[in-house]
Amino acid sequence: MKNNLKVLRAMVNISQGDLADKIQVSRQTINAMEKGKYVPSTVLALKLSRFFEKPVEEIFQLEDED
Repeated sequence: MKNNLKVLRAMVNISQGDLADKIQVSRQTINAMEKGKYVPSTVLALKLSRFFEKPVEEIFQLEDED
């Protein structure tokens, strides 16, 4: 699964740590998602969607092998 988290964070000028605090996860979780090493739960994906005010599909995209 691909995602746009790093780009979205840059657009609102927020660090991994600040985003993590806002959605109540660790900075390491944000880092792992950005690197494609962690697939978020539905709840976490929806929290990110709410924070960035974007549909989940604009943040996360399935790849052919998913």
